[in-house]
Formats: sequence, C-alpha cells, structure tokens
Amino acid sequence: MSMLTPLKRVRYLGSAKSGTSHFWQQRLTAVFNVPLVIGFIVMVIMLSGSSHSEFVATAGSPLGAAILIGAILSVTWHMRLGMQVVIEDYIQAEGMKIALLLGNTFFSAAIALISVFSILKLSFGG
Repeated sequence: MSMLTPLKRVRYLGSAKSGTSHFWQQRLTAVFNVPLVIGFIVMVIMLSGSSHSEFVATAGSPLGAAILIGAILSVTWHMRLGMQVVIEDYIQAEGMKIALLLGNTFFSAAIALISVFSILKLSFGG
C-alpha cells in the first residue's frame, strides 16, 4: 500500500521546497520597508518647498542617498515577490505564467537599476 496521493503518483513531483524562503524574504523586506519608507517620507516632508539645489544636496548626501537606495531596493524586491505570488496563484496558462514572471523580474530590476543609478548620479555630482 502506497502513501502517495493520486496526483503524486501521476506527476512524481513533491514540494518545491522554496515556499519557506519566499515567505521569509517577503516578511523581511516588509520589516525593512517600514523604517526605510518612514525615512523617505520624512525626507520628502523636510524637502517640501525647498529649492532644487537643496533637494540635490540632501538626496546626494551619504545619509540621504543611503536611505533612498535602501528604500528603493527593499521596495522593488518586495514588489517582485508580491507580484510573483499573484502571478503564480491566478495565471493558469504555463506559457503566460512564465512570460509574466520573467516580465515581473525584468521590470523590478529595471526600476531598481534606473533609480539607484539616478541617486548615485546625484550623489557623485553628475
């Protein structure tokens, strides 16, 4: 007598063993997002009504750039993880699912790279 479910006997597939890692990555990025986004909001409030040169000086400072870069990286990673779950849960067609997962990863990476590049350019006076 086998303890395998009928679906397991057909597919011979088990757990992907990546769900726990994905769960913890999503929770950790959520925890990191809290202070980073609060810092971002405080920076925006402090800079409201300031001139362009004051904004560039603040965003280009080491602390300002670190807060902005940290927030961007954490938020885009969290966004990618969240959209991955939505795509995996609600898209049934395998080809479409793979295309959307690739698009999600490339979109998140593009947003992060462009944003980090812009902040570094401000930081180094470009």
